[in-house]
Amino acid sequence: MPADPGERLRFELLGPVRVMRADRELGLGFPQQRALLALLLAHAGRTVPTSEILDVLWAERPPASAPNVVRRYAAALRRLLEPESPPRAPGGRLLRRPGGYLLQAAHDEVDLLRFRELTRQGKRAAATGRPETAAGRFTEALREWRGPVIAMGIPQRAREHVQFTAVEQEILHTAVLAADAALRCGRADQVLPALRRAAACAPLDEPLHARLILSLAACGLQAEALAAYDDVRRRLTADLGVSPGPELAAAHTSVLRQEVGLLRSGPTVRLDRAAPVVHLRTPPGPRSPTQLPPEPPGFVGRRAELDWLAARSAEPGPTVLAVVGMAGVGKSALAVHWAHRIAGRYPDGLLYVPLRGTDPARPALDPGEALRAMLTALGVPASEVPEGQAARAGLYRTLLADRRVLVVLDDASGTEQTGPLLPGSPRCLTLVTSRDALPGLIASGARPLRLEPPTAADAREILTRRLDAGRVAAEPAAADEIAARCGRLPLALTAVAERLTHHPETTLAALVAQLRIHESDLDAFDGVTGATPDVRTAFLASSRRLSPQGERLFRLLPRHPGPDLTATAAARLAGLPLRRARILLGELADAHLVTEHAPGRYTLHPLLRAHATELGFPDGPFESY
Repeated sequence: MPADPGERLRFELLGPVRVMRADRELGLGFPQQRALLALLLAHAGRTVPTSEILDVLWAERPPASAPNVVRRYAAALRRLLEPESPPRAPGGRLLRRPGGYLLQAAHDEVDLLRFRELTRQGKRAAATGRPETAAGRFTEALREWRGPVIAMGIPQRAREHVQFTAVEQEILHTAVLAADAALRCGRADQVLPALRRAAACAPLDEPLHARLILSLAACGLQAEALAAYDDVRRRLTADLGVSPGPELAAAHTSVLRQEVGLLRSGPTVRLDRAAPVVHLRTPPGPRSPTQLPPEPPGFVGRRAELDWLAARSAEPGPTVLAVVGMAGVGKSALAVHWAHRIAGRYPDGLLYVPLRGTDPARPALDPGEALRAMLTALGVPASEVPEGQAARAGLYRTLLADRRVLVVLDDASGTEQTGPLLPGSPRCLTLVTSRDALPGLIASGARPLRLEPPTAADAREILTRRLDAGRVAAEPAAADEIAARCGRLPLALTAVAERLTHHPETTLAALVAQLRIHESDLDAFDGVTGATPDVRTAFLASSRRLSPQGERLFRLLPRHPGPDLTATAAARLAGLPLRRARILLGELADAHLVTEHAPGRYTLHPLLRAHATELGFPDGPFESY
């Protein structure tokens, strides 16, 4: 056992590799060091041979120094996991054994061990004719799964090693077992969220997709079930040149013939194992939706903000936490990361609603439509969703009155959009993200967290996670200047990292030269592949929501020569009365296009200054706007 059994750690590898000590995430170092930890966790309690470690870290071509490098990684991990232990103390968590290394951890400290134990319990229940208990255990096991195994900060060759792909296969097999048990006892709705995620990770797994199709039909989603069949049929034809096999075809036939019974009252009849035709007659009860998007890749730091969220979420009463800040600063990433961390506290559901408040391609989501989607997710049949926003809000709050549900309202346009979507239960927690300051929501009791760009060290770590660590280590001064010229903005850092990844021949110093040339515009932050949101587009979605006079003042701000300005300076710059200048600066501050860094003194983020410069100097007097 560890040298200090009283100190509890939480190890996670069913998703991004993380180690938590008292709700604080530990920095795990270089990608290969993280891969070593992941491998040891996958074999927790067993010795991992050095030969296997070398194979995972370097495949067929380990350098001559590889064993020494492994020893250094192991020593660094031991210092991290056991900061109070002497370097060569006996016992401990990470031990050197003849021929390899051993990581010791309590069963409940490692998500993979919890997953395997719950899966074993589910198998025993299924074997003894208790499908409802089995479905519950399998569902609990799948809640440990947060996304692709070791998905972040690990070299690609390590992620593709058989040690980790085998874990992914364990997860997919458990999803199949969960679906079979749930279909037998009439609780397909209980496993459907995890089944969707598993099917998305294995687009050509026919047994898994057969269960997804049957589960969708059992939940009354026949149209979606047929669409799911068409999707997998097309993928099989395009990628493998084959037609659906017997199991998938039988599931499709069952849906077409309406042989998959809907969840309703009456005894369970049977699950025909010869052909997956399901006859279900069990009342569903309230659903526990699991709608969180995957963990954000490359999430770094934010320790102070995570501590703040932990403290505020522990306060009694209906809690609403509002994460606000400028475009691209990482509000959604922080909210989703935190939601995954605390998901286990909310067994009755995890609701996620993208409100599209600043989506340049689509209008903001109407609160009434958002409520319709939330009620459906909570198990209300579409035909029973009431008309009218007020009636829907009333039913929504009634359903959540005695439940522990986490609600994430992402990218809100303002208080008017979020107000109807807030639960009234003191057992629920709501996280709201917005570029707006949400003064109305704050006035009603929400606790605001104004998110600033990350620290210089965290900004550099974002680059390191997105690029090869050796590339950053080879040009540390250039990496620091890139972070500074990005204003430490995560969206901008991700955009330049994408550019560097797409052009591996470009050095960091060459990118610095480009950023210097484009200091007064945003051309250097244009996306390369379309995978990263465009910085310019994100800023335009904010500035276009300003009033005409507010936008005009914003476009004038780059003409001010100082590092910050007051309302008096803004009034002179724009030729406005002082009172009007104060009001417009307040509008810009509420939109997080300027920052009041000291009472009455406003500053402009360097990339927002470039955006205002690109918009151009406005024509005509203020009265014409």
